[in-house]
Amino acid sequence: MTAVLETRGISVSYGGVSALDHVDVQVAEGQLVGLIGPNGAGKTTWIDAVCGLARSTGETWLGGSNITALTPAARARAGLGRTWQAAELFEDLTVRENLAVAADRRPMWRLVWEALTGAESDPPGIESTLDLLGIGDLGDVAADALTQGQRKLVGVARALAPGPRVVCLDEPAAGLDTAESGLLGQRLRRVVETGVAMLLVDHDMGLILDVCDWVVVLEFGRVIASGPPEAVRRDPKVVEAYLGGAAEESRAALGASAIGTEV
Repeated sequence: MTAVLETRGISVSYGGVSALDHVDVQVAEGQLVGLIGPNGAGKTTWIDAVCGLARSTGETWLGGSNITALTPAARARAGLGRTWQAAELFEDLTVRENLAVAADRRPMWRLVWEALTGAESDPPGIESTLDLLGIGDLGDVAADALTQGQRKLVGVARALAPGPRVVCLDEPAAGLDTAESGLLGQRLRRVVETGVAMLLVDHDMGLILDVCDWVVVLEFGRVIASGPPEAVRRDPKVVEAYLGGAAEESRAALGASAIGTEV
């Protein structure tokens, strides 16, 4: 498959300490790739580097174009979206208005013209994005009235509203219970089936192993394993990376319900 998003030898250092060491990751169109690893493995740092928010070496490619030299704003305009660990919404706006702010790519002259003439309109695609994530009934609800699970879905919807080619999701299931996490996974699969590529970072290994097409595992900033979920969940290096080879605890950390007893 042709990669929509690809990093080639991405490395990040802070004060001489290596946070990422020549990390190669590929995400194809309509593919959901999981990026996992213990705390401090470099998962969020990879997203920051891809989005231009962390100084890095190596190359980032989007849709066949090298975007390494582009600013974060230019990368977003080129079709790269992301979410953040904290679902920070505009609390005094409705869900629909939150998406409208994120999706608005109109030039300043048009915004001024619409404000003066009263011809303001929402950017296209907002309603379809809400419906795709199953939250169409929340369009007029204020952000400060949402549950945690709803906030996470709105965060994903806001990243999708501008129509990106690929979205990097940074721990969207954090703080969710098992039912909410499962619902999130179903909605993410629905999104990738439309052709949008996604990379998912999360500590919910049950979610990662259940919904992802491909999984990449980081430890101390290096890729130690990659492949289909079935292969990754049985990889001894992955078990060792999580809990130092303590088999029973490692099975729990990697989602025992999804892995079974063969790890």
